[in-house]
Amino acid sequence: MSSINIITDFFGLFFPRICASCNESLFRNEIFLCTRCLYELPKTNFQNDPENEVAQMFWGRIPIRHAMAYCYFQKGGHVQKLLHKLKYKGQKEIGYELGKMIGYDLLNTSFIESDLIIPVPLHKSKLRKRGYNQSEYIAKGISEVMGRPVDTGSLLRAIANPTQTNKHRYDRWTNVEGVFVLNYPERIANKHVLLVDDVVTTGATLEACTSALLQAENVKVSIVTLAKA
Repeated sequence: MSSINIITDFFGLFFPRICASCNESLFRNEIFLCTRCLYELPKTNFQNDPENEVAQMFWGRIPIRHAMAYCYFQKGGHVQKLLHKLKYKGQKEIGYELGKMIGYDLLNTSFIESDLIIPVPLHKSKLRKRGYNQSEYIAKGISEVMGRPVDTGSLLRAIANPTQTNKHRYDRWTNVEGVFVLNYPERIANKHVLLVDDVVTTGATLEACTSALLQAENVKVSIVTLAKA
């Protein structure tokens, strides 16, 4: 047994590594999800279908190149548990690891055409309260695998609008109207932007972000989310 494994096993006695979904102990070769939970993730495989459910949400609404969600969101399921810990329990490494998984699925697909990655921004007041942007950590994981830089300065959330949770479809649209603004449009001119968020429900937030991004000259936008509600 190597010295690294001995140290890992020693610390495991006092700080056990547990699965982020089921809370069972992880084996040495498991990172943040156990093999069973990883196998049970409700993956969509939308990256291989240009006419998938998420892409269709934006047809006739906003011009995008590609769109996909990595998993389906199921109440009480693995994805909900992971998102809860990512957003509200400070476990931002979950977003990073899931982002890496998404990135591997995007390799050898049309999404690789993107030049840079922009996470849906939080308002500065919510960012101070939470301490981090969960979508940024998903974007960082994707960036690690795809080799595309993450840009957190070009798209800003100018208005601290109320949360979208529990809002009806029409209310979601009005809730994000005028919320996002483009900062330094020359940074993304003539670029293909990969816009990243945690969950897509009606697409209102992502449409508002895309509308702001399209103000830059000759910009293209594709959309990736961790989950589809």
